[in-house]
Amino acid sequence: MIPVKSFGLAKGRLADSLSADERRDLSRTCAETVVAAAAPWPVYVVCSDSETARWAHSLGARVVLCEQPGLDTAVAAGRAAVRTDGLDHVVIAHADLPLARTFAGVPRAGRVSLVPDRHRDGTNVLSMPVDSAMPTAYGPGSFANHLDLARASGLEIDVIDDPDLALDLDTVEDLDELSRRRHTP
Repeated sequence: MIPVKSFGLAKGRLADSLSADERRDLSRTCAETVVAAAAPWPVYVVCSDSETARWAHSLGARVVLCEQPGLDTAVAAGRAAVRTDGLDHVVIAHADLPLARTFAGVPRAGRVSLVPDRHRDGTNVLSMPVDSAMPTAYGPGSFANHLDLARASGLEIDVIDDPDLALDLDTVEDLDELSRRRHTP
């Protein structure tokens, strides 16, 4: 499942460094990379606008419309759709992972798996049994929050340090890191 913010609104924190068109293109390119990395699994894109829904359909993704604001609300809507379709495990990946190649090593049956961001503050990828009682708690400190929530739910936890999945694009420093990695042999 990939929650995707409207491309026109995404990456607002980069407004001082990138134009609106550059932020839109970056957001779309990253999201396409994440959708491709999820293959061959069924992909659910949770979004709130028709442009993003059309984009997701064009990539063969299932669309879950969620007009309520907030990442946790979007994830809950996506989990409900995954559950309704009879799947027993969900991998939740942010749409701004430019180096995502695969999520194959993330899900572990009956367990929670977390891939923290490169600062070990946020949760870039979270995998869990779809019917677990564990809620999500995205935002600052979500990695520690998700560890606590998994423990409180009685679930076993795997922390996966994956340098490609750990790079998300929120700041100018993240863009610099992406540039460095792409230009390092």
